[in-house]
Amino acid sequence: MSMKKRCSWAGDDEVYIKYHDEEWGVPVFDDKKLFEMLILESAQAGLSWIIILKKRENYRSAFDNFDYKKISKYNEEKILELIENKGIIRNKRKIESAIRNSKIFIEIQKEFGSFSNYIWGFVNNKPIINLENKIITRSIISDKISEDLKKRGMNFVGSTIIYSFMQAVGMVNDHSFDCFRFEELKNYKIHQKK
Repeated sequence: MSMKKRCSWAGDDEVYIKYHDEEWGVPVFDDKKLFEMLILESAQAGLSWIIILKKRENYRSAFDNFDYKKISKYNEEKILELIENKGIIRNKRKIESAIRNSKIFIEIQKEFGSFSNYIWGFVNNKPIINLENKIITRSIISDKISEDLKKRGMNFVGSTIIYSFMQAVGMVNDHSFDCFRFEELKNYKIHQKK
């Protein structure tokens, strides 16, 4: 690995470094990818992100490559199958939540044209650049999004989970100032798919 300066959380695990360098903080407008990150962030609740990251391929396989339309139709039999799957977090509430959230995700798409339109509307369609260089775990905006998603019926979407989601999908650039990705993403040109 190169000697580039990174956010301290990236550590020296190659999975973490690859995620930090290539994905974390890059603006995402694709609904399928946004759904994937929402499911993974929800699965993380109470756990370390590296655990989820290392199980990501298992999640892709277990959850039909994060096809929210298919997931919204999962039945009791499928839930039992997922609970038996050692490759994912076998928490029944989190599995049921993924199914419930997929249905609400589809409702939001119908209302706003896409989930991307809905979620990015909270930040006026451009990333917030954290100029305070402070590590935070929630914000006024994540509070607002969390409250709205809960009102719509989603689970495992507390403000801390949503803030982590916002960081992951580039709604906020929280790379530390001395990290090589901070400047790269600060000047990132958004090519939103319409």
